[in-house]
Amino acid sequence: MAETTYNGYCVKCKEKRDFQGNVEVSKTGMNMAKGKCPVCGTTMNRILGKAKPADAS
Repeated sequence: MAETTYNGYCVKCKEKRDFQGNVEVSKTGMNMAKGKCPVCGTTMNRILGKAKPADAS
């Protein structure tokens, strides 16, 4: 997947920042944008919503 720009909160800088990230599915089944803070390099996450279930055929 291509990287996309997302807006998230950096807990180290304590500010909202735009970051480049990829969408991943978490253990709890939520879509998350995951990337690095452009200023300090800390991993940033943004929860995007519930992942679509796999085809149950």
